[in-house]
Amino acid sequence: MAVQTEPFEMFKALAVETRVRIIDILKSEGPLGAKRIAELVGITPAAVSQHLKILRQAGFVRSERDGYWIPYSIDEEAMENCREVLTDICTCGCQGTGEFKGEKLEDSSVESLKKYEMEMQKELRTIQARIKELEAGRQ
Repeated sequence: MAVQTEPFEMFKALAVETRVRIIDILKSEGPLGAKRIAELVGITPAAVSQHLKILRQAGFVRSERDGYWIPYSIDEEAMENCREVLTDICTCGCQGTGEFKGEKLEDSSVESLKKYEMEMQKELRTIQARIKELEAGRQ
């Protein structure tokens, strides 16, 4: 179960580029130990451990000891919680529906709607890629 973290704590944890890189690596590579993460990020294992500690406290990563090895992985529930927080504060007015609110749609220019369409297409491609990753992991 994901740790319920205050929004400011989530954003504070993600305010450091190295932590975002660690999350990206765990997202693409799956569970990894601190030493391997350090190699991929290009910093010391001690520095990675400090970043992982903060990410763990914010609820973004989890770890379970497997003998001497401690693999770290993304906490999908926490990531979803973060997405929900961002959706709640989104300024486009979509309220998580992915659609403009009626009055915003009526007042929008062709250029802004085309930009929004491109953003939605990019998001859809990202979602489709993630679905394929998850389905491949089940097999």
